[in-house]
Amino acid sequence: MGLLGPLSPRLGRKPVRTSAPKQRQVLALLALNAGRVVTVPTLVDELWGDHPPRSYATTLQTYILQLRNALAAVDRGDLGARQLLSTGRHGYQLEADTCETDVEVFHRRVRAGRAAAEAGDHGRASAELDRALGLWRGSALVDVRLGRVLEIEASSLEEHRLRALESRIEADLRLGRHADLLGELTFVAAKHPMNETLCAYLMTALYRAGHVGRSLQAFHRLRAALNRELGIEPCQRLQRLQAAIVSGTGR
Repeated sequence: MGLLGPLSPRLGRKPVRTSAPKQRQVLALLALNAGRVVTVPTLVDELWGDHPPRSYATTLQTYILQLRNALAAVDRGDLGARQLLSTGRHGYQLEADTCETDVEVFHRRVRAGRAAAEAGDHGRASAELDRALGLWRGSALVDVRLGRVLEIEASSLEEHRLRALESRIEADLRLGRHADLLGELTFVAAKHPMNETLCAYLMTALYRAGHVGRSLQAFHRLRAALNRELGIEPCQRLQRLQAAIVSGTGR
């Protein structure tokens, strides 16, 4: 069940067809919370915000029925539609064991990558994290209409994506791939001009590749952005890195 790019839900290996925008919102929210009850107020907030229709309860039940029909159409016969998408006292729950989302696979691979890094296996860490990032096909939930709840979910996913990218770049730097990283790092640092971690990695890669001047320019660009936008100086880690580069003792 893909959620990191275009929504392409699957039950087993078969796609679940949901064409109506609000059905897709409901399915995305249920899938992101598989194994947990999504309450009716949460679903109403996602679908209609502060202005639900008078018939919202009936309309939501209709969406759930339509989703059950879509699930039943691809059910392998192991469970009934009501077991795949169950009704609780306060809401609805998509059973965790019946589907797998790209989100789950992403987090599992990120955990594996970070565990490998902690064990000192940076080659495996880079590979696992690269596989995790390879699941992304555009922005999170790119083909789902985002209400207030899914906007938060999508923002959280994007933040996890950035942290995974930082971890993979760190693993590659530890493997001595600084020259190969320059193009990617220049792009992502420009995309996130106040991200101190990415700036530190870019400075390190440039310095190791023999581009001392460009490394110091990266520091000053970040400093200017932080001063302009937040009125603060770069963190002590970056200031120490800049001093080490100036003195020729950077690593």
